[in-house]
Amino acid sequence: MVLLAFATAFFSRILDSAGAPSAINFLHFLVIPVFCGQVILTAKGLSRYQRVLATKLYLGLGLLLAVMLVSAIVNDAGLANVIIDFLLLGEPFILLITTASLPVTVELIQKFRTWLVGFFLTNIAFAYAQYVLFMILKMHPKAGNPDYVQGVFYHSGAGHVVSASVSLTFGAYYFVNARALPIWLRAIVFLGAFWHMLMADAKQVLLSFLVAGVCLLITKLKSIGEAVKYLLGSVILCAVLWWCIQNVPAFAAFNTWARPEIYGADGEATLLKSAALRIIPTYYESPLNWFFGLGPGHTVGRLGGWMISGYWSLLEPLGATMHPVPNQVWAAVGQSWLGDQSSMFSPLFGWAGIWGDLGWLGIAAYLYLAVITLQHFCLDDLSKFFVFSVGAFGLVFSQMEEPGYMLSITMIVGILWQEHRLRKVNPAAAVQLNQTTFNLKRPKQVLQSILLAKQSR
Repeated sequence: MVLLAFATAFFSRILDSAGAPSAINFLHFLVIPVFCGQVILTAKGLSRYQRVLATKLYLGLGLLLAVMLVSAIVNDAGLANVIIDFLLLGEPFILLITTASLPVTVELIQKFRTWLVGFFLTNIAFAYAQYVLFMILKMHPKAGNPDYVQGVFYHSGAGHVVSASVSLTFGAYYFVNARALPIWLRAIVFLGAFWHMLMADAKQVLLSFLVAGVCLLITKLKSIGEAVKYLLGSVILCAVLWWCIQNVPAFAAFNTWARPEIYGADGEATLLKSAALRIIPTYYESPLNWFFGLGPGHTVGRLGGWMISGYWSLLEPLGATMHPVPNQVWAAVGQSWLGDQSSMFSPLFGWAGIWGDLGWLGIAAYLYLAVITLQHFCLDDLSKFFVFSVGAFGLVFSQMEEPGYMLSITMIVGILWQEHRLRKVNPAAAVQLNQTTFNLKRPKQVLQSILLAKQSR
């Protein structure tokens, strides 16, 4: 049920592009709460530790929902806005509670690994196929535009960034965690994911990873040895990247950002990026707006920036409401000569959306959930790195509210948490897990192995 719930978000875009009704993009909003709720309610044999973790996340989700409801009342936002915005921000944590409620077993981890590897490799395969069709064979109305190399997230506005970020996250996870496979094979998978990012011209992904690496390095400052190791690695990586940007044509697009004149207090990049931060307060009508924002879906988050206008025919009958702020911010994008250069300069980004919709209390509620995740679910450096990358993406675009990306991160963090717990509660089983590979098996074989394992127990 958990895998099927995840699949409804992961494959919805490609099914929409294949001719399914556009409403399929909303299916996960129903399936994930229902399926995950069923798993949580029927979970048995939970340890006290698992219950404590779930309770902390429940508290965070409750705080987030309370802020949204007050914000909606203060700003006359529709109930549909509250529900959809809560699910956009809260779905990953609902899924995280679900993974923490599952039994910690080798069979479960193996099954999740197998299916997720299949999902993520499908995304990479679609991206390479699109590159051949759209960039080489020119079989696209806008042939030659790498923005349409979007993997299974075709056809969506920033699908190339979402698809590339999912691929590179998977590549890093596979390279570090598939220890039973030879390093050359893991390197091929990682390089394949990295080249996917270059084909899609998704420069923001690498920048977000670099910011995440810096954040991880800061957490290591208490240990001189670890800090030196990570710092040295960061310096080498940055040096290699800079050389590639200057000498390798595939990296040339990174020079879009290498223009010092567009930065600074009066630089065009600074003015465009901060447009929403200047426009939103002009609509404040009382001091409450500083604490609760302008209402769910009323500013520059994913809901207000794209979804309500794009799906107005579906959402208007449900009582959705709109606000002038998104149109004003989009107008600022259209008036800037940098507006179509890179989403790096976009004023519609995740943290601005949460602040604009829900105010400083909304930011505080979301940060509480993020801190709980970092403290209790990120038990290794790789998990922390992935969560830090989410925060970095939140400074670029609306990826913090993109279900396909956020739920992919959640599934990987959940598996890593399960593996860590297995090593703690059953070291012998953990040894067995480390000796297993990530090779794909047919779904029928996987299901049969899980069934036989259950019968043997």
